[in-house]
Amino acid sequence: MKVLIDMNLSPRWIMELAEAGFEAIHWTSCGEITAPDSEIMAYARAKNYVVLTHDLDFGTILAVTQGDKPSVVQIRSDDVTPASVGKQVISALTQMTLELEAGALVTIDPKRTRIRVLPLRTGD
Repeated sequence: MKVLIDMNLSPRWIMELAEAGFEAIHWTSCGEITAPDSEIMAYARAKNYVVLTHDLDFGTILAVTQGDKPSVVQIRSDDVTPASVGKQVISALTQMTLELEAGALVTIDPKRTRIRVLPLRTGD
């Protein structure tokens, strides 16, 4: 699985994900730091990346557009460092590989992980 790390997360995530067997890049290596979320989403869709982010706007974009790709993993935690939530993120990516490859929104918070299959429907 290929993971595109959003600007609001540290590039340290690249090594954390690579050590777990995932191909990962940080947005700064492929796009402008001022790029809108829609541009990041379009890039991820075109290149078949899963977006890893701390930004709730990506879920909103998926809901409004009823998009089926790219998959998004959003971290809902005050501490979004690999040291704090890395194991939980890697566990989710590993356990939900098939769903993420098909199209899903995964939300990770310190107490639980939730998944919603794309496209998002009203009431989901």
